[in-house]
Amino acid sequence: MRKIPALLLAGAVAFLCACNKQPQTKGPGMAGMIVPVSVAKVSQESVPTEIRVVGTVDASAIVQVKSQIAGELLSVHFTEGQNVVKGELLFEIDPRPYEDALRQAQAAVERDEALVAQAEASLARDNAQAKYAESDAALQGELRKGGLTSGSQFDQSQANAAAARATAHATQATITSAKAALNADRAAVAAAQLNLTYCQIHAPISGRTGNLLVHAGNLVKVNDVALVVIHQVAPIFVNFSVPEQHLPAIRRLSSGGRRLAVRVESQDDPGKSTAGYLSVIDNTVDTTTGTIHLKATFDNRDGLLWPGQFVNAILTLDTIQDALVVPAEAVQNGQRGTFVYAVKPGNMVEIRPVTTGRAFGTKMIVASGLAAGDTVVTDGQLRLFPGARIKPVDPSALGTGTL
Repeated sequence: MRKIPALLLAGAVAFLCACNKQPQTKGPGMAGMIVPVSVAKVSQESVPTEIRVVGTVDASAIVQVKSQIAGELLSVHFTEGQNVVKGELLFEIDPRPYEDALRQAQAAVERDEALVAQAEASLARDNAQAKYAESDAALQGELRKGGLTSGSQFDQSQANAAAARATAHATQATITSAKAALNADRAAVAAAQLNLTYCQIHAPISGRTGNLLVHAGNLVKVNDVALVVIHQVAPIFVNFSVPEQHLPAIRRLSSGGRRLAVRVESQDDPGKSTAGYLSVIDNTVDTTTGTIHLKATFDNRDGLLWPGQFVNAILTLDTIQDALVVPAEAVQNGQRGTFVYAVKPGNMVEIRPVTTGRAFGTKMIVASGLAAGDTVVTDGQLRLFPGARIKPVDPSALGTGTL
């Protein structure tokens, strides 16, 4: 019975010794394994300094098309949602009342012209009579001095001359009044002609029409409800706000007439983008949000932007020259910070701590830890460890399961 505990103790000691003699490595299977990965070179590029925010698209001009006369809307010459060009015929209002008004005004002009001509003829007659009366009065005055005519005859000649002059003055006043009436009627003709042109409503701007708000057959009033609303979408504006700490740089870089580049991307399809330029810097900072409002202009010839649309606006301030750049997927996060798997000679990898800058697109700036020309792993990092051997392969082969 005493020998059994001794045997158990000896067996336990032998087991512990055997465990302590096992190798503390990853084992021959892992040490000899070659891991297929995709790699990329660290490159030097010119990287733009960009501010990315959400913006809204606004039409560069919005016009409510209204009627300047009253009447029946006869016809509509466009379809809803159609692009129209400036000067294109949109609506036609019944012109008959305005044609009649024009004819009446023209008839009044003709009447006044006849009255003026008649008054001018009367003035010519009255001037002749006044001249004769003044001549007779002068003659009677000479005769009166010589005692060859009576006093009553002399007085009569003076009265006749005064009456002739008064008649001529009255006729001149009639002419002035007739000419004033003629000018008023000519103005009425011009107004009637203008009203007649208002019977045809043309597009005041080029743009896209919205819903038709008044249909043919309705009576329209002067400056009443809008018939249609036109949005000018080429060019078009994008409004966005950036933090106020960027304002000094924006003002400095946009001074001297320089235009800062702005790019916008569709939120549902970031691959689609269009380029424009910064056109307006607001004159005040919004104290509630600490932002400055900006406006960018785009020609929008491709029709990518639409009023009311939300887009990603990217404002380019300046460019960092010769920045070290790696694919963003190469950068990993660990307990001690960010790192990459750098490829050493012999296709072995090591963990290389790095300091990163900002990301742009699918790439990232590396501030320290790498040099231009270094090779880093971009895919397949989960199977790697320091000292692992790798085999660079095409990135598409990693997801096929053929390796």
